[in-house]
Amino acid sequence: MIIEFKMPKMGESISEATIINWLKNVGDVVEVEETILEVATDKVDSEVPSPVTGVITEIRYQKDAVVAVGEILALIEADANAVVEKKAEEKPVVKENPTVSVNNTSSLPEQPIQLKSNPDAFLSPLIVSIAQKENLSLEEVQSIPGTGAEGRIRKSDVFNYLKNRKYPLQSKLITDNQQFTTSTYPKPVIAFNEQKDYIIEMDRMRKMIADHMVYSKQTSPHVTSYLEVDVTNLVNWRNSVKEKFQEKYNEKLTFTPVFIDAVARAIADFPLINVSVDDKKIIVHKDINIGMATALPTGNLIVSVVKNANEKDIPTIAKTVNHLAVSARENKLKPEDVKGSTFTISNVGTFGSLMGTPIINQPEVAILALGIIKKRPEVITTEKGDEIAIRSMMFLSLSFDHRVVDGFLGGSFLKRVGDYLEKFDPNTPI
Repeated sequence: MIIEFKMPKMGESISEATIINWLKNVGDVVEVEETILEVATDKVDSEVPSPVTGVITEIRYQKDAVVAVGEILALIEADANAVVEKKAEEKPVVKENPTVSVNNTSSLPEQPIQLKSNPDAFLSPLIVSIAQKENLSLEEVQSIPGTGAEGRIRKSDVFNYLKNRKYPLQSKLITDNQQFTTSTYPKPVIAFNEQKDYIIEMDRMRKMIADHMVYSKQTSPHVTSYLEVDVTNLVNWRNSVKEKFQEKYNEKLTFTPVFIDAVARAIADFPLINVSVDDKKIIVHKDINIGMATALPTGNLIVSVVKNANEKDIPTIAKTVNHLAVSARENKLKPEDVKGSTFTISNVGTFGSLMGTPIINQPEVAILALGIIKKRPEVITTEKGDEIAIRSMMFLSLSFDHRVVDGFLGGSFLKRVGDYLEKFDPNTPI
């Protein structure tokens, strides 16, 4: 029996993935649940297991191919005694507007398709990035027929268009008010000494990070506010309970769960910081999902997400944070672990930084950086009057999108986070 091995669905908003590597070849024997393929979405890498035990008879897409969810990746001749999983029995995804595969150039039409620009077409950050690299105008990108949900333009749609692009649409240079810009400033010449200097090619994730950061700066007018907070009570509490916490929950207690708890509580107080911008509309998110920037062993960063943080207590947040951190270090994050954030924090203090000016994680409108906690002499007011005491101090820096977050909202939210940290109850139970 021949089984169709298809590109699996890896998240509600994910419609395609890129093949990173085949771990098996045609003619190889595979076991059920054995990983045979590695794929990458815009957010995370995933391993895809075989649905059956059998022999691979055909591979239809090779490395670097962009494949839609539900497309047949390979054919497997199943063992007669093997039990086929339900995934292999699912009906193929039906497309209302089928497109030509990127790898099948023989079936491309010889004549260019006449396209009409759609000014309402939604362009994701990834599509914008590809358009910039390929020098596509805004009108030209918006003219590409989209095969994604609700006609959304996908990466494969753009690649298919480029394969058949003979007569590009002529248009004016894109202005600052449009979705992306082009610069006429000449690229600076880089001095390169072949005897001393060397070149490192960006890996796929670093390219995606670079594109995402550039897109964010071009999209959102960034403003950063700073606040210094006294976290002495918080530091003393953690030092007094961390061993007991480890024994009780078998989890390490870092400062991150407390930071996430304070941010979630402040968002509940100021819900308009928990929004996204869609053209001229502001989408207010009911769920409070806190993303935390996590360093990977490769040096790249990824944002893993604590879902519904406002509904969790500190021990539960700690367990989630530790699980996500370990999964990130071991490259075992799942697609659902890195999607859906509505607000992001970045603990730059981990690297010894006093403070930072973080770049907003689109499509969010704010991001909070937490600096290193340092002891230093501070003037405090006591019953005896003003005194100098050794206190644990920390800087918070909030970058926000000035299109929808003004100084009052940004400053008030930042102050509320600081209050929750500064007035942390040292008697908080675990």
